[in-house]
Amino acid sequence: MSSSMYLAAGDGGKVLFHLGPLEVTGALTTLWAIMAILVLFFWWATRDIKEMPETGKQNVVEYIVEIFIGFFEGIMGRERAVQFTPLLATFFILILVSNYSGLIPGAGHITGFIPPTSHWAVTGGLATVTFLTVQYSGIRKKGWGHFKHYFEPIYLTPIMLPLGIIEELIRPFSLSLRLFANVFGGEMVLFAIATAAYTMQPALYVLLPVVMGLELIFGFIQAFIFTLLSAVYIEAATAEGHH
Repeated sequence: MSSSMYLAAGDGGKVLFHLGPLEVTGALTTLWAIMAILVLFFWWATRDIKEMPETGKQNVVEYIVEIFIGFFEGIMGRERAVQFTPLLATFFILILVSNYSGLIPGAGHITGFIPPTSHWAVTGGLATVTFLTVQYSGIRKKGWGHFKHYFEPIYLTPIMLPLGIIEELIRPFSLSLRLFANVFGGEMVLFAIATAAYTMQPALYVLLPVVMGLELIFGFIQAFIFTLLSAVYIEAATAEGHH
């Protein structure tokens, strides 16, 4: 088994050390590093924000924020777009950077440096946040009426209730599995080509830029799909006409 495959499939879940009851893996340390970098970057990008833009940096930041809000507005309306953009934009940026971390030399080969989204525990955690946000937002908007569609019509409750629960649980499962499988699969393709080129056919190295280019595209698409579906689920749970 390749070192990349071994680390992603095995050492990605190998415990490096413990913080109390928390088992810290390579995927988790990489995720923490990415989060720290993003926090520092956005602190720097937003620390001098003024009511009236005075710098090009603020103009760029505001433009990016408006792009996110404008996109989500088309799904859930302006009010909810403004409300949920911080969460949804965080999903997109964190997943995108995590996906692209797999293209950095040494990713999957260095202990403690595992592309986070190639490990199911990480994608499952992100999907769980979406699931909890959907339920919390639905209850906050409609109270316990958020769950009334499980009991309509009342005579079909024995059927609709278990089906509704299964549907709600499948959503985070499919979100996490889709993201994990695509990122993990991409890592394996990159390694397979690199290994074949190194051991058998050096000419195959010419394929690496092509595959890495595709990984850039697919990494963006997967971050986009996860964020889009999260927005759709939240919109459905908080819409006035939700049943």
